[in-house]
Amino acid sequence: MAAIRILTGSVYGGALMTARKVKEELEADGHTVALLEEPKLVDITDNNDALLVCTSTTGDGEIPDNLLPFYVDLREQLPQQPGRPFGIIVLGDSSYGDTFCGAGDLMEEALLETAARKVGETLKIDALETIDPEDEAAPWAKTWAAGL
Repeated sequence: MAAIRILTGSVYGGALMTARKVKEELEADGHTVALLEEPKLVDITDNNDALLVCTSTTGDGEIPDNLLPFYVDLREQLPQQPGRPFGIIVLGDSSYGDTFCGAGDLMEEALLETAARKVGETLKIDALETIDPEDEAAPWAKTWAAGL
């Protein structure tokens, strides 16, 4: 089984609640999971765990405040993570058009710049279609983890 770190970015708690459910489901499958509510760059530079970003999108396609310092440090320092597996679950609202789930796109781009390896497709959860994002995210995460 894999060691996984879930990096969360949440504004009103939806992404955090989703990340907690994902953690519970992955642990039930035997994975070791750390949930990071205020992730720092050191949280990924002192280990080789798979990374799962679970974030909402705020404003005009932006990263939530609790994940922003991690993102900024990642972009500025570019700590190389060659081959490190990662996946992304992003919550958004499709009524925002081009910026729908923009935080997930930003995190993906930043991680790819460190030579990390994306596993699977990004799960984009639309608030206009899904009331309980954790119900969609948990089975997706199980499939994602099986591909590590």
